Amino acid sequence: MASVWTGDAPLLLASTSRTRLTLLVSAGLPVETQSPEVDERAVEEAARIEALPPPGLAQRLAAKKALAVSRRNPDRLVLGADQILDCEGEVFHKPADRDAAYLHLMRLSGKTHALHSAAVLARNGEIVDTIGDCARLAMRPLDGRAIARYLDLAGPEVWLSVGAYQLEGLGIHLFEEVEGDHSTILGLPLLPLLAALRRQGHLSF
Repeated sequence: MASVWTGDAPLLLASTSRTRLTLLVSAGLPVETQSPEVDERAVEEAARIEALPPPGLAQRLAAKKALAVSRRNPDRLVLGADQILDCEGEVFHKPADRDAAYLHLMRLSGKTHALHSAAVLARNGEIVDTIGDCARLAMRPLDGRAIARYLDLAGPEVWLSVGAYQLEGLGIHLFEEVEGDHSTILGLPLLPLLAALRRQGHLSF
């Protein structure tokens, strides 16, 4: 069966993210996955000491993941990706539980935050391309009752998201305005990534 992919092996995704895998497969790419086993909190702490801005932190995390898997898989094209939520200079992490998700949404309520998504391609332990994109989302003002109701309906799966929402589901009700590509919001800057894959000669058109 003909394929858009011209690489000599499937793209190796340095992630166990179901959402990123779905985006890539939906674009017609053959994909295998492998956990990068990177200590993200240690990378973030080093970036904090360096005062690395959020877009740079997203790229560094994506690069660490890509390189970790690339070193274990010589000759494979590896994709690492990450996303950072920045609200008024504060970097948010995935909430640990419902209470943390509630506090996340209280802090984001009535404000505009940025989602910085980065992707890094690596081969033979070296970076071959770096991609980044940003989306901005304006959350409508929400009171505690509205947030509790949302969390009741959405369930614990939203804790897997850095913002405690999933825009592709009930999370869309939380927002007044969204600016940016949908795949970037989901955590993978797909359009610039496809452009990078064309530059690398891995797509047929």
